Formats: sequence, C-alpha cells, structure tokens
Amino acid sequence: MQKCFAGLLVLSTFTASMPLAAQEKVDLSVINKIKNEAFQNSKVMDSAFYLTDVYGPRLTGSSGLKAAAEWASKTMNEWGLFGAKLEPWGSEFGRGWNCTRFSAMMKEPEFQPIIGVARPWSPGTNGPVSGQAILATITSAADFDKYKGKLKGKMVLVTAPRMSEMQLAALGHRYTEAELEAEAVAPDPVLRGAMAYPGLAPGASRTQAPGGPGAAGGRGGMMAFRNELNKFLVDEGAAVVISASTGTDGGTVFSSAAGSQDPTAQLPPPSVTISNEHYNRITRLLDKNVPVTLEFDIAAKFTDPAPPFNVVAEIPGTNPEKGIVMVGAHLDSWSFGTGATDNAAGSAVAMEVMRILKALDLKMPRTVRIGLWTGEEQGLLGSRAYVKEHFADPADMKLKPEHAKLSGYFNLDNGTGKIRGVYLQGNDMMRPIFETWLAPFKDMGVTTVTIRNTSGTDHLSFDGVGLPGFQFIQDPDEYMTRTHHSNMDLYDRLQPGDLMQASAVIAAMVYDTAVRDEQLPRKPLPKAGQGRGMGGGGGRPARAGAGN
Repeated sequence: MQKCFAGLLVLSTFTASMPLAAQEKVDLSVINKIKNEAFQNSKVMDSAFYLTDVYGPRLTGSSGLKAAAEWASKTMNEWGLFGAKLEPWGSEFGRGWNCTRFSAMMKEPEFQPIIGVARPWSPGTNGPVSGQAILATITSAADFDKYKGKLKGKMVLVTAPRMSEMQLAALGHRYTEAELEAEAVAPDPVLRGAMAYPGLAPGASRTQAPGGPGAAGGRGGMMAFRNELNKFLVDEGAAVVISASTGTDGGTVFSSAAGSQDPTAQLPPPSVTISNEHYNRITRLLDKNVPVTLEFDIAAKFTDPAPPFNVVAEIPGTNPEKGIVMVGAHLDSWSFGTGATDNAAGSAVAMEVMRILKALDLKMPRTVRIGLWTGEEQGLLGSRAYVKEHFADPADMKLKPEHAKLSGYFNLDNGTGKIRGVYLQGNDMMRPIFETWLAPFKDMGVTTVTIRNTSGTDHLSFDGVGLPGFQFIQDPDEYMTRTHHSNMDLYDRLQPGDLMQASAVIAAMVYDTAVRDEQLPRKPLPKAGQGRGMGGGGGRPARAGAGN
C-alpha cells in the first residue's frame, strides 16, 4: 500500500482532462491521507463486529436495534463528533418483536434437527409443541374450503416444495469489465412507469431508466391476503405454520414477515420458515403416506409501540453558512441473521467515513452529517421522516430552510461488495464531477459512472424532494444469492478489504463535496405529490417482504 500511493504526494491537485470537468479539482494530498487512514488505521470491521455479533439482529422496534443505536451514538461521541444522538421520528413505529428462542426437530419417523427461523411478528409456542405435519398448499382464499376443519393442532406446511438443484455457478460474483461497460450505457427511453432491468449478473441491482419511478408492485394485495390467511389459520387452530425457504439450497433460509408491526393487524399463528432440504424431506414422506411428527419450541416477545428514531451526528463546518453534506445507511436489519451485509456493512462504512474525516482533522467549510436510518425494511420510513422534517414533504413540496443548504447525500446499501462506480440517478450534470472525483480510485476498480437510477434504498427519500442523493454501484458478491434477508447474513460474509475501499471512496467524495466552492447541481424540483423516486423495494429484488 505504501508503495502504491507514494507517488500521489508529488502532485497537490488533479485536474481531469475533459473540458467539462476543467473546474473540478481534487486535492491528491488529502486523498492520500484519506486512503492511508482508511487502510492503515481502519476501524470499519470493529464497528461491524459490534453492530452484528454484539447487537444483531436489529429489526426496527427491537431491543437489538435500540442497543446498536445507543452504541453507535456513544462511539461517535467518543470519536469527537458533535451532537451524536438518537433523533426521534414520528410518534410510534408499531409493536416491537424479538425472537428469544428457536428449536425445531423432526421426531418421527426418525429424529432430525431442522434448520429454520421464526418469522417476524408471529407469536411463540409457549413451550415445546408437537404435532402431525400436513401439507396444505394455500395460494388464495379459494383454497380455504379444502382444509376447513383439518388443521387443528397440526404442523401446517403452506407452500409448495421448492426442489433443490445442484449449484454449478459460484454464489459470489464480482462485476466484469464488460458488465460494468453495459451498466454505463444509458438505457433506451421507456414510458413513465415502465421499468428497465438490464441483465448484468447474478445478484445485480435492478436499475431504471432516468426519471423512472420505483415500482409499487402488488404489495397491498399481498398484505391483504396474508392477513386473510392468518385469520383462517388462527380460526382453524393450526399449531405452527411452516413455509419453505424462498432460496434454493445449502441450508440458507430466506423468508418474509408473518405478520405486521401494526398492533391492530391480525396476529398470525406461530410461523416459521425452514430450509428447502428439510421441507422437501417432510413433503416426500407425506406424499408416501408416512406420518411425520414435528416439534417446535419458539419464544417470541412483543413490546409496546415506542417512538422510533434515527442516529445522527456531525462534524461542524468551518463556514456553516456553506451548508451540509450527508452520508448514511440504514441501521435496521432483518431478523434471521445478524444483519451484516444488510446493512451493518453500510452503517459501519458511514461511521468510518466520519471517523476518517474527524481523525484527519480536515478543515471543511460545509458541515458533514451522518444519518443511520431505521424502518428502511418497512419502506424507507426513517429517512423519509427525516427528509420530511428537515427538507420538504414530497406531498406538498413546501421547502424548509435546510433544503437550500444540503449539497448532497451519499448512501451505501447493497451489501459488502466494493464500490465500482456510482449511479447518477438521472442527473447528467454530475457526470464530469463524479468522473473527476473517482479518478484517483480507478486502480481500485472504481470506473463506472452511469446515468441509470437504482431503487430500493434511502437515497430515494432525498431524490424524491429534488435533493442530490446517490447510491453506489457495488460488486454483488453473495448479496442476493446467500445473505440478503437470510440466516446467513452474518459477520463472516463481510469482506474487510471491500469495506475499507468503500470507506476511502466515500470519505473522499464527502470531502470533495464539503470543500467544493459551489453546491452540487440539482435536477428540477418534482411537483407536489409526484414523489419522484420514492417507491421502495424496487432496486434490490428482495427475497423477503417488508414487515408491515
């Protein structure tokens, strides 16, 4: 590392050769310092350890999230950041949920431990419960009559088996140069509301044509059927409801919430998801009329609704009138693993960016602020509330004073993969700026600036009110194939070198924004109620639905 970066000290500034970028300058002496701090004194994996092994999982409303937020606030105060605190948003999120015990086994025809997880917002079993398994594939309300009077006290398998196939391709993937070149090409124009999903690679983020809104999908209908199904299963007296993983094989379990954090919503029966291999064994036995006895022991704790919060802290600027730069990620996670790649990775990197800038004591005219959001998994709730409170409500687009002061927001939320570029989010005015700023990181694989949008995470809350909000292109790694919303989303899947690289890249871009003479250029303001980019969930083809 020392040898690679020594030559950077020769020049004090870097000026891109492109005429459009002639006014953009990069202080390479500062970039060199940022790289050295990020690579020689990194604390990013220490932060990731506390957010995962110590305090994970971090489902919004859970005790784990509260403890993680308090640790993050305390740590940033110790680093010397100003005003680190838990900032409330809204009056309440809904009821909290924690799983405190999970045990599952087949007792007959032979003993077998079962790999599985309790699904969020479903109750426990009040001690060990045994019962006969029954396959009751229910895909619509029309199926209810088939099983009426047959489910009392039973272990009810409600999804069709998903046959496991041998994996011939590696689960992990890094972008090739050809794939990055394809991502950099502007998509063909599409009618508003039509999505363009370029097929890049396994696990690649879905992207959109510039200006295209996020897809709402059939979420409302799915939630309505889920509530209807839960009521039917409760009324029929099902002991435990069992689903197959939405993944493929290898003992990795992907799933969604069984119920809602809304205290007025129908409470489901005790609900679990188990690995496909174990689910399939049970269904094969039942198909041959071999009785199967299962036992579950689940303890789940609901907590009363409490005010939700984000975590904020800042480095005051030397000229606060110049405004603000923000960096952020969502702190909350799903409940099955410890929320490592989704999104302790992004939160640890955002914290590391702040640590690096503070440790180097860089003099920046603009204030640099961090936001660690909660409620992202339920629809970007925390960042949306923050934007509404500080900048503008997209419903009426009445701008608040801070709206004019925010130069830009940088977000990280696509797993542990290293940064390979940035999405312009339809803002072509940013192209020469980003190309210049990223040039010192070209030898680290950061090469791609694309006009495309990416959806599904917290930069949309800022973009939706006309503020420059950006998410980075990251190597897919194992994000959609192994870790996203699964029981394998653990510290071990994090890639230290990738997170150190991301910390350096984002710290440099935040610094460049904080010292730039002018604010970052903005797209035209959206109209009231237009909610440009505010649709959640469209950017990452999630295996698990949100929890509400």
